[in-house]
Amino acid sequence: MQDARNLDSLFSPRSVAVVGASEDQRKWGNWLALGALRGEHRREVFLVNRRATSVLGRTAYPSLGELPSPPELVVLAIPARSFDAAVDEALAAGAKAIVGITAGLAETGSEGRLTEQAAARRIRDAGAMLLGPNCLGLTDVASELYLASNDLPQGPIGLISQSGNLALELAIKAGQAGLGFSRFASVGNQADLEVADLVADFAKSVQIEVIALYCEDFKDGRRFLEAALAASDAGKPVVLLTLGASQAAARAARSHTGALVSGDLSISAACRAASIERVATPKELVDVIQGLLTGTTARGRRVGILGDGGGHGAIAAEIAEALELEVPAFSEELASELATATGTPGGTSNPVDLAGAGEQDIWSFDRVLSTLLGSDELDSVIVTGYFGAYWIYGDRLGEQERAVALALVELARSSPKPVVVHAMYYGEDAGREPGVERGALELLRAGKVPVYANIEDAVKMIARLVGRGRAAGARLPELPPACQGPGAGGYFPARALLARYGVPVAAAREVSTATQARQAAAELGYPVVVKATALEHKSDAGGVVLGIPSEHELDKVTGELWSRLGPGPLSVESMATAEGGVELLIGTVRDPRFGPIALVGVGGVYAEVLGDVAACLAPVSEEDAEKLICSLRGAPLLLGARGRKRLDISAAARALAALSRAAAAHVAVLELEVNPLLVGPSGAVGLDARMSVVAGTSACPQGGKNLIPGP
Repeated sequence: MQDARNLDSLFSPRSVAVVGASEDQRKWGNWLALGALRGEHRREVFLVNRRATSVLGRTAYPSLGELPSPPELVVLAIPARSFDAAVDEALAAGAKAIVGITAGLAETGSEGRLTEQAAARRIRDAGAMLLGPNCLGLTDVASELYLASNDLPQGPIGLISQSGNLALELAIKAGQAGLGFSRFASVGNQADLEVADLVADFAKSVQIEVIALYCEDFKDGRRFLEAALAASDAGKPVVLLTLGASQAAARAARSHTGALVSGDLSISAACRAASIERVATPKELVDVIQGLLTGTTARGRRVGILGDGGGHGAIAAEIAEALELEVPAFSEELASELATATGTPGGTSNPVDLAGAGEQDIWSFDRVLSTLLGSDELDSVIVTGYFGAYWIYGDRLGEQERAVALALVELARSSPKPVVVHAMYYGEDAGREPGVERGALELLRAGKVPVYANIEDAVKMIARLVGRGRAAGARLPELPPACQGPGAGGYFPARALLARYGVPVAAAREVSTATQARQAAAELGYPVVVKATALEHKSDAGGVVLGIPSEHELDKVTGELWSRLGPGPLSVESMATAEGGVELLIGTVRDPRFGPIALVGVGGVYAEVLGDVAACLAPVSEEDAEKLICSLRGAPLLLGARGRKRLDISAAARALAALSRAAAAHVAVLELEVNPLLVGPSGAVGLDARMSVVAGTSACPQGGKNLIPGP
């Protein structure tokens, strides 16, 4: 990854100027001025208003040029028409960082975009930086910098958001879960500073333990992934809420691969490669952050369930197994230990049912959790049911419940195994009287034991932590140096590129006359296949004829195709067969954000119908290609299910790896596909190929990153 930019002038400036400071409580200039003044004991704060001589009881300056000293950070809360001139004034005054609250630029059309881009260039050329424009501002608790419209609850989260209102909703939901933020940045239009810059900087903050991100545009996607993976490796996992639509999906009609590799699939593949936890809703983002703040991962799928009622335990077990977790039966030794810990015969199986023991002896929760965490038969524990509401039965039991909660926190903190809690009385814990001691659930949250209102969310978190454990040590595939060409797509250029990289394809000859067709068939040997190579979906259009046994039949087939489809080259090919073989689709699509994405699917001509596909960033190694193939639902067909011959998955993996290398190296290639790849007991061979390219692309754009910029 390129050297990270130093953002100290943005998050811990020695001085701040707010341009557009106002007395009007309805205006951004008022909110930002008030926030800036909260930190005036830490730094100089200048308020700029060209009409007023004072704002909020402080001297107001008519321009940045009349400040008594240079402002390190300038915040622009002004209309779009004044933005350009204000940028120049800020740079002339010595600003090292600018926050553009201003809206109405790139998001409004080409004129605004050009103005914004030109301003960003001038800022970079001056050695300064720009956050935004069209953003909500920023906060940094450690430096007491409050330059956003709203206060956020304080805590260990670093939040980066492209949406202001969504950031505020996340703050509300985080606060409800007892969480908060140590730093917040609204990226807006990302005219200069990109998400990758902020992620890299957030990873260096000792106050930030997890990075939450809402983003619609990743700019340089691979650089973002590098920053996210580095943050995760540094112990600052990244949770991403984003949209699935992409420009790659616009090419879906052109090929099977394009149809199957949606923007959503590309984003998921990118997230897996960079150890990013992708979520679908603001609630899920907060749920996942709770689990990640434990700092644990699950070493395996074996989960123990502790409940104080049979129903919750049974539901948790069923959800767990649906998520491919294991709820193992306990050994006799562990069952005996649990019988002692619970004092009830119902507490010796998995799920553990305390069966009323909580009311009689609430410390049974502590003893049972200690026993479960100490067993080598389990990798994680879920506590589900009534815990957190025993205080309802009286002050004495409530006091004991709080003491037990603290004990559970210590158990969870001292164990490498994840512990999560589902509380049926979630939200009622703090609803007693103001000023009283924190309730049991509040104590659990404060101790970084995740607490969920819904049982399914608790189980899903365990499944995520299992996934993080399995993905430990993830690394992004390195893009090869960009190669020139190919200058044209189509069938035979695709075959030539594939052959050069070692992808096996059936022997073929391009023919334009009946005589050439006969000669090709004689060289290849009957039976042969004839294809109309100009068709996108040859089989659907009747452009593929298989098993032609003789010259007489060949003449009939070629004549009919030329008569029906018009003059044009045909392909005469060897007829490949493999008894019991399985057809796969292998291919790549170049995503405009993340570069080449490799895909494998089951089905051949039915690939889009079956939708059994898996994807990852390209290029892919042979080892990872084999794992990708084995992740398909249809993988048992290749592995010898129900008496079938085991097929040569290694050969299929070699083909996929080679195809991905070819596509990753050639920046002009938008899509490259072999469909079908016929996998037999010994070997695999491509029976059809296609490729689409960006004409005239001969060099690697975007600063050396092997990406195709979107339209």
